[in-house]
Amino acid sequence: MSVYTTEIASDKIASDNPIHQRLLRPYHACHDLVHGRVLEIGCGEGRGVEILGDTGIQYTGVDKIEEVISALAIEYPIFDFIAMNIPPLEGFENDIFDVVISFQVIEHIKNDRRYLEEIRRVLKPGGKAYITTPNINMTLSRNPWHVREYTPEELREIAGSIFRKVEMRGIAGNEKVMAYYEQNKRSVERLMKWDVLDLQHRLPAGLLKLPYEILNRFNRNKLKAGNDALVDDIVYSDYLVSDDPEHALDLFCILEA
Repeated sequence: MSVYTTEIASDKIASDNPIHQRLLRPYHACHDLVHGRVLEIGCGEGRGVEILGDTGIQYTGVDKIEEVISALAIEYPIFDFIAMNIPPLEGFENDIFDVVISFQVIEHIKNDRRYLEEIRRVLKPGGKAYITTPNINMTLSRNPWHVREYTPEELREIAGSIFRKVEMRGIAGNEKVMAYYEQNKRSVERLMKWDVLDLQHRLPAGLLKLPYEILNRFNRNKLKAGNDALVDDIVYSDYLVSDDPEHALDLFCILEA
């Protein structure tokens, strides 16, 4: 079974390593913060339960990919896994979770307000949600898998209309990570020069997914071939929780019910 595209980075594909490590960082940042009943929305292939599963939490993972959910249920029988398209969070009562985590999900959700309202609904009073999403200020090209991307202020505004408290932080990178980012940026800019008609912004997202996947995989493989050591050597600790979301790679939003 393979569910991996360049949008769902894998630890099994060497050229995905910088993205995979970037996705790990928020889980490590939350390791000492999660407690009680924890819901992960968009648990994917199990990065979250693998890192957080030793904290004594009562974990429930939700994802739309049924094959992945079935595999996780076998691998982690002490936890709960549910295949579900969200929003809404069907079958969950109000005020039942101490913590909700949802990393790199909101950008895929058409009704982002309903998604946030559902997180708020299932959180206990005073409970916290931790979400991440790409910072549009640092995005290099249109991603056809994303419904939208946010500036820090845009995400703060919509979250602030639903949650009692919003703290906006970011996931940034050290010099090693930013060297990779700059190489990637130059490579993407060279590819985009061929898009003289600006088709990446003119075509419907559905028509862009296949060429995006082909070019993105080509670009990642090219970056690895050109600087193998840099791509291989990046680890999750090279990514940093930052107080400067404007210039972070991802937004890291902490919400309190």
